Amino acid sequence: MGPVVGWAVLCGTALGVGLWSLVSLTPAIGRPRLMSRIAPYLVDVSENARAMQQRRASSPLPVLGSLLAPLMESGRTFVSRVLGGNETIELRLRQSGSSASAGEFRSRQLAWAIGGLIAGVLLAVALAQAGAAQASAAQSTATTPLALAGVVAVGAVGGFLASDWMLQRRARARLRRIAGELPTVLEFLTLSLSAGEGILDSIRRVSGRGRGELSAEFAHVVARVAAGVPLTRALTELADGIRLPALTRCVDQVAGALERGTPLVETLRAQAQDARDAGKRALLEAAGRKEVGMLIPLVFLILPVTIVFAIFPGIFVLQLGF
Repeated sequence: MGPVVGWAVLCGTALGVGLWSLVSLTPAIGRPRLMSRIAPYLVDVSENARAMQQRRASSPLPVLGSLLAPLMESGRTFVSRVLGGNETIELRLRQSGSSASAGEFRSRQLAWAIGGLIAGVLLAVALAQAGAAQASAAQSTATTPLALAGVVAVGAVGGFLASDWMLQRRARARLRRIAGELPTVLEFLTLSLSAGEGILDSIRRVSGRGRGELSAEFAHVVARVAAGVPLTRALTELADGIRLPALTRCVDQVAGALERGTPLVETLRAQAQDARDAGKRALLEAAGRKEVGMLIPLVFLILPVTIVFAIFPGIFVLQLGF
């Protein structure tokens, strides 16, 4: 009855978490609160209002976080202390466009580590049972406890590192998209400025017409300027949050031109050309790095097949002749 009871507890826990997630998605019955009524009108200037308007996803993490709040808080504090603070995580979250905080990401990391730990335990149990069966059949030694503990540890560490790796991957992908959009956006700004519009109106036009990542960032800049933040400060905060070298240089040039009163058209046109040249150099560097990888299928797949097709008919003819 031991394995049966264990599986019953596991399935019951999964069923309870799933039902709790479904119940949490049901709309509340009653009069909506004031913040719920005014949130649709503040989505452009308030992150909290934007988060309230987003579609909620069914996830057991809030339920588990509520049940294990003290333990999760201690775990987040320990992880932040060991890994040296949350500045790098906040930067990666900002670069990836995520609205989650560093604490939420640490909780997600702990959840991934717990999931990897559970997977490691299941794999260790399976390996132990397979080793015991082989030991009884072949009179050999079973799997050592140290190796099983290593499997469990690798599962936990792998789950913890997988979450951080996925965040880094999303951040790098979004930075590449922003770098690819930068020349086009700068040329659009140049055209708007040449037509007689101001820099703020040009940025507003780009943010309204564009559908890319950089256009969304410019929309946040326009919203902050509408809330009373100076344009130079909003652009500087954008560059500091993204930390893309091409965008940082462009923002510095624009800020300097606004302070000195110099024309922006030639500055933005030069920055657009520099961004395109940087994109070409990055493409050539990527092609150089991929050149070695392209040799692998050529040497190990195409070349052996070509040699076989070239030599095999001759060998066949020689065997028939002699």
